[in-house]
Amino acid sequence: MPVIVLEARDFTSPLFLVRTLEVFSSCTAFSLVASLEHKSSNSSSDPSSDTFSIFCMFTWCFFFVITLLIHIISIIQFHSLIPISWKNLTMTVALLGVLMSLSSTVVFPWIVMDHGTVSPRALAATVASGLTFVAYAAESCVLRTQAHEQRGYISSLPGFLKIIQLWGGLKMIPLMVIISNMTTGILWQFWICCVSYGTCIFISLVILVVILGDFAGRCLLPFDRFLAAFSLIGVLLYMLATVICLTKILQMGETESNPHNLSVVIMETVVSSVTLLAYTVDLAFSIKLLCDRSHI
Repeated sequence: MPVIVLEARDFTSPLFLVRTLEVFSSCTAFSLVASLEHKSSNSSSDPSSDTFSIFCMFTWCFFFVITLLIHIISIIQFHSLIPISWKNLTMTVALLGVLMSLSSTVVFPWIVMDHGTVSPRALAATVASGLTFVAYAAESCVLRTQAHEQRGYISSLPGFLKIIQLWGGLKMIPLMVIISNMTTGILWQFWICCVSYGTCIFISLVILVVILGDFAGRCLLPFDRFLAAFSLIGVLLYMLATVICLTKILQMGETESNPHNLSVVIMETVVSSVTLLAYTVDLAFSIKLLCDRSHI
C-alpha cells in the first residue's frame, strides 16, 4: 500500500504545531531534569522527592515517546494500517497528557525542586512542563472541534471521565510508595487502599484496551452493562479508600509530629475524592444510558 505524505499546508495546521510543541517541551523538561539529577546524584534527598522525581521523569519521557510516534504516524499517514481506533488513541493521549503534565508541573516545583538553591535549569524544566500541559490542552481542544465522525468515545464526557479515573489510579502509585515508607499508620488500612487502587487501575486499563481495540461488540454482555458494573465497583472501592484516608487524617492530626507525612495523606485524600467523583458521575451516565435503552 503506498504511503501518502502530508501536503505542505498540513505542516502549518494547528494539530501539527501543538504536537511539535509537545515533543519539544517534554524533551526539554526531562533533559534538563536529567542533568540536574546527574549533578546532585551524590547528595542526600528526601525519599518523597525521589519518588515524585521518578514520576515526573516517567511522565515526560513516556509522553515524549508516544507523542513522537503519533506525530510520525500522522505525517506518513500510516494510522489506517494500525488495528486500533486512531481517533480514540489520539484523544486518550491528549487528555491523559493534560492531566499527567499538570501533575508534573505542580509536583516538580513543589516537592522535587530544591527550594534552598533554586537552579535556572530547574525553573526552565518547570516552564517546559507547563508548556507541555498547555500543548496537550490545546490538542484536546483541536480534536474536539473536528467533525463528529472523526471523534471517538473518548471525546465524549463519559470518555473523559474514564481518563480521569485512570489518571487518579496512576497518581496513587507514587503516593502509595511514599506512604509505605512511613512509620505511622495502620498496616491493614494501607493494604486495603493498595488493593482498591490496583483493582481500579486494572479495570481502567481493561476498559481502555476494549475502547482502543474496538472490542465492545465482542463482549459476552452488552458493553454498556460492563461499564455500569465497573463504575459501580470503582465507586465502592474509592468510597472505601476515601473514608480510610479521612480517618488517617484525623488520626495523624492528633498524633503525627511530621507535617510532611500529613501533607502526603491529604494529597492522597484529594486525588481519591476527585477520582471518586469521576466514578460517581460516570455511574450516573451509565445508569441513565441503561434506563434510556430499556424504554426503547
